[in-house]
Amino acid sequence: MTGLSAKGQKFYLECLLLFSMNILNCGQNYFIKGGSDRYMFSLQDLLQEHGHTVIPFSTQHTGNHPTPYAEYFPGRVNFEGPGIKDLLNYIHHPMARRCLERLLDVHQIDLAHLHIYYGQLTTAILKPLKSRGIPIVQTLHEYKLVCPTYQLISHGEICEDCGRGQFWHAAVNRCNRGSIARSLLSTVESYVSRWRGALSDIDHFVAVSDFLRNKMIDFGVPEDKITTVHNFMDVSGIQPNYSAGSYLLYFGRIEHVKGVGILLQAASACRETPLYIVGEGTARAELENLAKELQLDHVKFLGYKSGDELQGLIAGCFATVVPSEWYETFGLTIIESFAHGKPVIASRIGGMTEVVTDGVDGFLIEPGSATELAEKIGWLEVHPEQSVAMGKAGRNKVETEFNPDVHYHKIIDVYSRLEPKFQRV
Repeated sequence: MTGLSAKGQKFYLECLLLFSMNILNCGQNYFIKGGSDRYMFSLQDLLQEHGHTVIPFSTQHTGNHPTPYAEYFPGRVNFEGPGIKDLLNYIHHPMARRCLERLLDVHQIDLAHLHIYYGQLTTAILKPLKSRGIPIVQTLHEYKLVCPTYQLISHGEICEDCGRGQFWHAAVNRCNRGSIARSLLSTVESYVSRWRGALSDIDHFVAVSDFLRNKMIDFGVPEDKITTVHNFMDVSGIQPNYSAGSYLLYFGRIEHVKGVGILLQAASACRETPLYIVGEGTARAELENLAKELQLDHVKFLGYKSGDELQGLIAGCFATVVPSEWYETFGLTIIESFAHGKPVIASRIGGMTEVVTDGVDGFLIEPGSATELAEKIGWLEVHPEQSVAMGKAGRNKVETEFNPDVHYHKIIDVYSRLEPKFQRV
């Protein structure tokens, strides 16, 4: 909101809390593949609980959740065996624009909230929104705005070369899986996206951590155009288990930048501590072979788990671990662990330092330090009472700081700055 006094802005926000809007919730997947997808659905539920109408816009997929708006979804870009048309659509997808135009011709939209839309929908969807005067908010779940490969990582090391729009570094450094062709495609896509409004056409960005927000500001995003709103979790349906568990748990993507290799090194020094590794990823086969070479018989790779099975695994552990070696933007697995009353050992890097309080609800360790990780694992295992107390502190943190009500008011505050139209009481 501009042109209003602080008192006027407060009154406008209070009014907005009483009215409902038609909100376009937009992302490349309408099924849960990663943390950003999970957040998109959680936000949809949260907004609907407060009386808003949420209209999804995504791509066609056999795994999509059912929705009456699926008729407007464009076909997906084929990443597995792409042809020329797929490569062009990865950069700019005209069908996504046409499909969105059809939706907007039929349904009144007051505000669009974007998530990860590039790669599938692309910046082609921005023009239909801007031409109709629809305010656009985007939640940043990673660093794609300033890094063609999303993670500020090049060949396993933190890299910020492309930060201020110098995306050509990604091609020169072969940042996308070491392939010049993939890296060149990522570079071209980033330049085209920036040119077609990935920064200029978004009215306001939401960062999931202060760390992410500050990085974006360092790389040229106007300070008044980006707000931190931490992720949230509804714990009302989760009964915490405060009994000391019998194993250590890692759950998430199995990639080198996630620190799973460091975790195996730490596990070699904690051979009496069972370790369960849950998830899939490009490094799984390599790391399973490493575990065999190190004779880590106490380490079990359990594959992908979800739903009640995953919840049961979290409830049964004595702690979870997030030993990442990259700038994690937040750490959804941390608050999920806290929800179950479990302490977390996390790397002192990225947005995770805003979630874990060292010595209170878990421990923060130096990224890449297998020795320090092993020490903290051992400490939690031999101090079950303190471990349980940390788990209780984590649960209390989720209930008070990362709860749906806090999140909703912060998101509505962001919306209020963009002057969306009121629809219904």
